[in-house]
Amino acid sequence: MTTPDELELISVNKSFGGWLKRYKHRSKTLGCEMVFAIFLPPAAEERDVPLLWWLSGLTCTDENFTQKAGAQRVAAELGLAFVCPDTSPRGTDLPGEHDSYDFGSGAGFYLNAEQAPWNKHYRMYDYVTEELPALVREHFPLNGREAISGHSMGGHGALICALKNPGRYTSVSAFAPIANPTQCPWGEKALGGYLGDDRESWKAWDACELIAAGARVDEIKVDQGDADNFYQDGQLRPEALEAACQDAGIDLTLQMRPGYDHSYFFIASFIDDHLRYHAHHLRSA
Repeated sequence: MTTPDELELISVNKSFGGWLKRYKHRSKTLGCEMVFAIFLPPAAEERDVPLLWWLSGLTCTDENFTQKAGAQRVAAELGLAFVCPDTSPRGTDLPGEHDSYDFGSGAGFYLNAEQAPWNKHYRMYDYVTEELPALVREHFPLNGREAISGHSMGGHGALICALKNPGRYTSVSAFAPIANPTQCPWGEKALGGYLGDDRESWKAWDACELIAAGARVDEIKVDQGDADNFYQDGQLRPEALEAACQDAGIDLTLQMRPGYDHSYFFIASFIDDHLRYHAHHLRSA
């Protein structure tokens, strides 16, 4: 496959018979250069394949999942492609952008910022639901069926993307998602900084609030480690998501995993379950 003019191939590695490729492109949505990774299973050389979106968490890039989760083996077996976007705009160098790990660089929270100066570049929701999907659909052998998953801030992203786009994704799952960001310190800092002081506007980017307002998906799969210090500190609030889903009649499978923390050791332990879960729904779509 030749590289399109609008994509710059950064690296390519063969993995379990498939190909892991990293590309750079100019994002019109974000106004900067962005990098994403795509894994194409061996089946993609013969036919169009389904796609899983993976959204990573705070401080991460497109590389964390591909290097640490161990997803390529089962994705190759299942004939499943996956795409890993970056977690924020890069190279914009806004005032204070690099001052903390939980706001600005590496912490885009998959929303569209409304406050200056962030609103010029920090439009990660539009990037991961519109611009990047259009780009990968145009240039790679994908069959149009898509699922979505993510970790922590990316788990929050996966949940809101699915809830705000009913029918777009065949399935949604998350590892240790920030499930109720309007009610936790991480979320209050990010939502306040990107959106301003009007807490009502924050609800459009909170999975629990979206469900309370009528947003629906058929089912959600979540894994949460009980030794996760961010869970213990109240940053993740899976119990709020459980209550919201129960009230709305959404089938939530919330599995508490004894002894597991917030790291990629946790994700690598259960990623096969999530890949098979999504592959089942993608085949049934």
